[in-house]
Amino acid sequence: MQALIMAAGYGTRLEPLTLAVPKPLVLIVNKPTIQHNLELLRFYGITEITANLHYYPEQIQNCFGNGENYNVNLRYSYEEELLGTAGGVWKMGRAINDIQETFLVLSSDALTDINLAKLIAFHRKKKALVTLGLSEVEDTSNFGVVVLDAEQKIVAFQEKPAKREAKSKLVNAGIYVMEPRVLDLIPSDTFYDFGKQLFPLLVEQNEKIFGYKMDEYWSDVGNLEHYRQANFAALSGKVKVSLPGKQIAKNQWVGKGTKILDGTEISGKIAIGSNCHIGKNVKLKGDNIIGDFSIIEDGAEIENSILWPDAYLGKKAKVHGSIVAAWCQLDSKVTIEKNCVIANRCRIRSDSTIAAGSHLAPDTII
Repeated sequence: MQALIMAAGYGTRLEPLTLAVPKPLVLIVNKPTIQHNLELLRFYGITEITANLHYYPEQIQNCFGNGENYNVNLRYSYEEELLGTAGGVWKMGRAINDIQETFLVLSSDALTDINLAKLIAFHRKKKALVTLGLSEVEDTSNFGVVVLDAEQKIVAFQEKPAKREAKSKLVNAGIYVMEPRVLDLIPSDTFYDFGKQLFPLLVEQNEKIFGYKMDEYWSDVGNLEHYRQANFAALSGKVKVSLPGKQIAKNQWVGKGTKILDGTEISGKIAIGSNCHIGKNVKLKGDNIIGDFSIIEDGAEIENSILWPDAYLGKKAKVHGSIVAAWCQLDSKVTIEKNCVIANRCRIRSDSTIAAGSHLAPDTII
C-alpha cells in the first residue's frame, strides 16, 4: 500500500514559528511532526510514501532526502501553486505515481497514534470508496464535523459549526483510506478541496463514504496552544510515539553526549536532546523540552517550556511557559515571561524582559 502525505500548507496559525520553517518541520519533542508520521506509517509496514510540497520545500527535502535514513522510500510532488487537499492528492496519485490499488492519505502536520491496521480493515469490511478517520472533540468550531448513520456511513458534513450548533462531536482528522477510483473524480491540475468539494459531492451521490471512529490520540497541531498540548502529550505518553534519547526515569529522556552538571534540579517530565550542556544549579521546573546542541548556563531556570535545537540561555536567564525556537540567544539574566513565542535566530540582550504573550519574528534583536 502507498501513502500520500499532505505537506504543502503554510501553517499560518503557528506563526511566528512557521515564518522560518514549514509546518511539517515544526518540532514535537525534538522530532519534526512529519517524522512522527513517517514512523507511524513504517510501523504498519507502509514504506512507499509521497509528500506534496510548496512552502519552503527545500527544507523538507534537505531534512528527509529519499527517506533512506528513516527506512522508507520517500518521493516528492512540488506544487508551484497550491492545488488544495484533493488537487494535491490527485497530482501525487496520478502525475507522480500511477496508483491502482487502495491507498492511504495522511496530513503531515497532525500528531496521532491511530491504529492504521484497524482503519484499513474497517475500510475493506465496508467495501468503502473512501473512509475518513474521525476524532471526537469538545469544541467543533475549528473543524469539519461529520455526521454518521447507524452503519457509520457519512450522511452530512458541517464546516466549523459552533458547539451548540454541531450535529456531532466527530471531526475529520485528515486521515483517509481511498480506492483509486477517487482519483478519477478529482479534476486534474486544478485547485480542489476534500472537505468543501469532493466529500460533500460523494455524500450527495450516495457513494460509499464511511467514517471510522478512532479511539487513539489525535491533534491537528493547528495553533500554538494545540502545539504546546501535543508536545506535552507526547512527553507524558498520552500519545504513543517514539521519543529520542535514553530514558533515565519515568517520563524523562536525555540524548547522547549531553552533560548535566552538579546542582541541576529536575522536578517534572523532561526531554533533553543530544549534545546539550546543562550548567550548574540549573532549575528545570514542571515539564520541559530542550532541543539538541542547546547550552543552558549556570543558574538558568526553565519552567513548562519548549526549546528548539541550538538554543543558548545565559547565566540566570529564565524562561517561563514559553516556546524558544532554533538558534536563539538569550543572554544572562534575560527573563521570558509566560506564553511567549520566540522564533528562529532571535537575540535578546542581557537583563531584558520579554512581556507575557509576546511573539517575536525570526531574526529579532532586542
